[in-house]
Amino acid sequence: MNISYNWLKQFIKIDWDSQKTAELLTDLGLEVEGVSSFESLKGGLSGVVVGHVLTCEKHSNADKLKVTTVDIGAESPVQIVCGAPNVAVGQKVPVATIGTTLYTKEDESWTIKKGKIRGEESHGMICAEDELGLGESHDGIMVLSEKLIPGTPCSEIFDIENDEVFEIGLTPNRADAMSHFGVARDLKAGLKQKEIAIELITPPVSNFNVDNRSLKFDITVDNNELAPRYTGVTMSNLLVQPSPDWLKNRLNAIGITPKNNLVDATNYVLHELGQPLHAFDAAKIKGNKIVVKTLPKGTKFTTLDGVERELHEEDLMICDAEKPMCIAGVFGGVHSGVSENTTSIFLESAYFNPVSVRKTAKRHGLNTDASFRFERGIDIENVEYSLKRAALLIKEIAGGEITSDIIDFYPNKAKDFEVFLPFNKVHQLIGQEIPIDTIKSILTSLDIKVMSVTEAGLGLVVPSYRVDVQRPVDVIEEILRVYGYNNINFTQKLNASIAATSKFDDHKIQNKIGNLLASKGFYEIMTNSLISPEYVSISKELSENNSIKIINPLSTDLSIMRQSSLFSSLEVASYNINRKKSNLQLFEFGKTYAYDNEKRIENKYLSLLISGNKKDQNWLEETKQTNFFFIKSIVKNILERLGIENANENPIDNTDFSEGLSIEYKRNSIVEFGVIQKVIAKKFDIKQDILFANFNWDAILKLAANTSISYKEIPKFPEVKRDFALLLDNKITFKEIRDIALQTEKKLLKKVTLFDVYVGKKLAENKKSYAVSFTLQDNKNTLTDKQIDKIMNKLKYKFENDLGAELR
Repeated sequence: MNISYNWLKQFIKIDWDSQKTAELLTDLGLEVEGVSSFESLKGGLSGVVVGHVLTCEKHSNADKLKVTTVDIGAESPVQIVCGAPNVAVGQKVPVATIGTTLYTKEDESWTIKKGKIRGEESHGMICAEDELGLGESHDGIMVLSEKLIPGTPCSEIFDIENDEVFEIGLTPNRADAMSHFGVARDLKAGLKQKEIAIELITPPVSNFNVDNRSLKFDITVDNNELAPRYTGVTMSNLLVQPSPDWLKNRLNAIGITPKNNLVDATNYVLHELGQPLHAFDAAKIKGNKIVVKTLPKGTKFTTLDGVERELHEEDLMICDAEKPMCIAGVFGGVHSGVSENTTSIFLESAYFNPVSVRKTAKRHGLNTDASFRFERGIDIENVEYSLKRAALLIKEIAGGEITSDIIDFYPNKAKDFEVFLPFNKVHQLIGQEIPIDTIKSILTSLDIKVMSVTEAGLGLVVPSYRVDVQRPVDVIEEILRVYGYNNINFTQKLNASIAATSKFDDHKIQNKIGNLLASKGFYEIMTNSLISPEYVSISKELSENNSIKIINPLSTDLSIMRQSSLFSSLEVASYNINRKKSNLQLFEFGKTYAYDNEKRIENKYLSLLISGNKKDQNWLEETKQTNFFFIKSIVKNILERLGIENANENPIDNTDFSEGLSIEYKRNSIVEFGVIQKVIAKKFDIKQDILFANFNWDAILKLAANTSISYKEIPKFPEVKRDFALLLDNKITFKEIRDIALQTEKKLLKKVTLFDVYVGKKLAENKKSYAVSFTLQDNKNTLTDKQIDKIMNKLKYKFENDLGAELR
């Protein structure tokens, strides 16, 4: 929010420099993020002085140029070559001296330099009004008053305003400070604490009078919950024209582009008092009637920006007898606004329900100065005052008459909010005793009335414009910010309590696994919990009935809570792949949300996404593409790191995986992983394979807390490897071979691995050959050939009898 210092000084007479004022505003909670300079005329006419033309002769080498000598208040006159047809002896003219910088409307600049024009020296430039930015004319040079003294700076002659603008980072709760008057009100309270008594100057409206009653409108408000207060007045015989310079300067200083005097007046009062207003062209209002109501869903309405919008049934509208004219508190309509031909208006000032305005603005993707204020809550008691202020301002700058009484629809007058402030709570929260008289003084300076004083505390009445002060703690915050956070003492002693924590706390386990994955080249991601409902329709696992829908979504693409982390991860993968980052190893800790028997549940997860090659291409080794067994190895590493062993593996069908496994512990799935179906990846414009794993993190945490990790000494005796080439039926899996082997020899058999698979014409139909390696080791002795042969014979016998295997 931008605040003009000159504008601020209209309400509070202060002669501090801007830096000092900025520091006080920041101390008061209105953080000044920067102070910038504003000039109503770029450059401020610096270097431009009054010149007196002493001689003017025709240029010897150019028919349209003249050579002049000009007194600019220096020791001697200067020679200037000028091409203006109206330059003449005796004139007082503006002269841009050597070194002066002039600016165009496009903010382009050029510097006046000494030079030669057709052989004649020129030491400056006699300027036209458009060259100085003082007008549009370029017919000739400006001719100034004969009374002016040569050498007088032109910045002293013309009304050029120099201002300083505070950029305030306003917090959402401070609706009361969304205006120059509101900031001045806070500044007054801060100055009072510094024992500087300054009166707050309020714009007068006592001279508001109805000139005649020639233009009257009937006002009907159908829903006083959405529009608790609605006021209006008519004005006629107006002349739409550019605003006066002082008004343009005020708006330009805070970044508002002036349009015309009627629109500028409403914008001025908005930023002056914080009350949004709207002017309707009275000639465009049908039936001399204003109706504040909602319209059926799907009603078409074209706003001022020329966009046709479909209304929601909860959108509050300002209508005439036939059509909607304005989205209440948000944006005007294209067919009812003020134009250059407007001569009479209906001027609106209202209080609209903040929640209703916010929902409407979000639905239509609109964010205006008016909605910004209505959403946060304006002062309902300021509505009529602001209307009078705007009407008088319009009358001042656009002429005309006030042609109706003020119609004020305010059926349920708002009651002042009462708060009891206990003294002990003040001292407890602040950590320091502040004198009661100081507390009362601060509250009075903030317009918070002290209605009663007891030994226990103060009975207070909060003004209507402080919609954020509803509790004792809010009042304490007000006291503290005005008293000054820097004035609160603190000790050098630091107290801290040590919380009893377990090594199995969620965050500690997450850190261990996160470090493990990072060491393997994974990157952690954080995705949005909101997803598109379209994803539910492409998934075999998700159900629309289980989706938690957002009542007031920012967009349709973010309208439901995610039931699975898959689609959030695919969005990240698609984003990276489309930017030539195709080798991905990603992980994320998060939550999913769903309905389960009409009960909302949250589940924690750890998800992995792998795609592309294991490593980037390099000269030393060939690239290898990731596959199902690569993600399986990562999953196994995670479970082993957590001490989770003896889990069962089962294939999963009819899921979002084209190939997938579920690892289960005591019949509960703790992780599912595999290759994502290509039809799903295609929806995200992904053509390469996507490997995905989803851990049930809640189940993982319970298992991790009930397991222990043991460490073994590295064996001192050598291991022995033996191989079998087994001829098997196609239906037999390596898992069956490994399980039989480990059950047959539980003590000395340490590892079973598959290192080759052969299927070909040399084998019988429905047969395959597995080359299996067995690692044997005794931790206490060196194995003998006799021991090894005995074990291998046992294995051979089991394979032949249980699997029908043959040695090749």
